[in-house]
Amino acid sequence: MLRALALAGGLLGAAVVSQFPEFTQQYTQRLAGQVEALGIVIADFDASARKAEMTREEALASMGGSVFLENRRRDMRQTIDRHDRLSDDLTALRTATPLERLTMPQRVADTKLARATFDDFRPALPLTLEGGISALAGYAAGWAALSALLALLLWPFRRGKARAGLTF
Repeated sequence: MLRALALAGGLLGAAVVSQFPEFTQQYTQRLAGQVEALGIVIADFDASARKAEMTREEALASMGGSVFLENRRRDMRQTIDRHDRLSDDLTALRTATPLERLTMPQRVADTKLARATFDDFRPALPLTLEGGISALAGYAAGWAALSALLALLLWPFRRGKARAGLTF
């Protein structure tokens, strides 16, 4: 019975973790779109600054004097920071092999983008090497986690039966 439950845990882990390569591939596509869209906003802001014969920082510094302009300056700084952060993640994900992406869950860190990707994500059959390796890792993790949980839950009962000379 315990082995059957551990097998079920392993299979569940394999099914879940095997989807990570496909999820990161779809996330990378959405990430590229976000970086491009943010780049357009920043390029437009920079063009307006150049027309006023200002640098980006000078243009940002000049945005003040009203609540609206203060809010717009803060929003623009956040947009620039997000663009930089997402660009770094995109570069890392694009230059990594699919197997290397397995070690980069921290690069799938933008919660808005990850949620949007997850909302549209549909599981795929892992027919690639990285999908197979992910499935194997998930199986091992699921089997180990469920086996450890069951061992912990059954430990008090094993001690009592061991004293009575009984074993599983």
